[in-house]
Amino acid sequence: MRKPLGAALLALAIAGAGAAPAVAAPVDSAASFGKSVDAGSVTSVVNDTVASTADTLGQVLNSPKVKAVNFAGTVALSNCSGSVVRFPDSEDNDPALVMTNGHCLETGMPGPGDVVVDRASSRTFTLLNSSGGRAGTLRASKIAYGTMTDTDVAFYQLTTTYAQIKSSYSINPLTVADTHPVKGTAITVASGYWKRLYNCNIDGFAYRLKEGDWTFKDSVRYTSACNTIGGTSGSPVIDQATNQVVAVNNTGNEDGERCTVNNPCEVDESGNVTVRQGINYAQEIYQIHACFGVDNKLDLNASGCVLPKP
Repeated sequence: MRKPLGAALLALAIAGAGAAPAVAAPVDSAASFGKSVDAGSVTSVVNDTVASTADTLGQVLNSPKVKAVNFAGTVALSNCSGSVVRFPDSEDNDPALVMTNGHCLETGMPGPGDVVVDRASSRTFTLLNSSGGRAGTLRASKIAYGTMTDTDVAFYQLTTTYAQIKSSYSINPLTVADTHPVKGTAITVASGYWKRLYNCNIDGFAYRLKEGDWTFKDSVRYTSACNTIGGTSGSPVIDQATNQVVAVNNTGNEDGERCTVNNPCEVDESGNVTVRQGINYAQEIYQIHACFGVDNKLDLNASGCVLPKP
């Protein structure tokens, strides 16, 4: 949840990482919030990029489980990360969906209680292959859904179907799990923006996660190894055993502050507040499949759909 800066893009070019998408329109929707592009110096971004690349290579080479998780199906936005996703009941000829964070929308961050539904969009996404290389460009037809109330999620409907993406790029979508994530699960946060894989475990769940004016429910808390940075907002959180998406990465406590922007705090059922500096979080998505029906059409009144309504 930080402001996207040109300096970060320049740093990528200097570092030779090539992670910045070249096709998306300039966006300043994720200003000062969560894990959108970091507003740090060029030097800090370059150093982190170089270090993260070496770290990711080491993780991939040394962990058999992680080899099953790669970048295929992830996307890079101009300021965030995302992924092409399908639900268990989605069909190959359904319009494809891209999932990211609500705070990454080009229309601006939704305020508390705000919900964006069926808003026209022509935003583009850089589709990545398994090694993190550019496979092609995808385009949205609309923002199907976006909010920062109770959760932090957005879904773009694309102009192409899953079958067309498979035919053109030989890439399948990631499947959204329809069961609650489990503590201790080995996970990978796959950032299309940075082309980096973060590997850790689910440490537990926050009953409420409060950040500035926003409150998220039943958030996923990572173990400390997933030290996600700006630009990882919207990354799919992938179960290493099933390769299904169990959450969407969105924020973390950077400075140890209490319940402020970029410093979310946990609030339990009794109202007790816990601050965990350096710990990062994601939002659960297992119930969202109930909100999308035939042809991936959104129906917020469908049985089992708990997403906030406009």
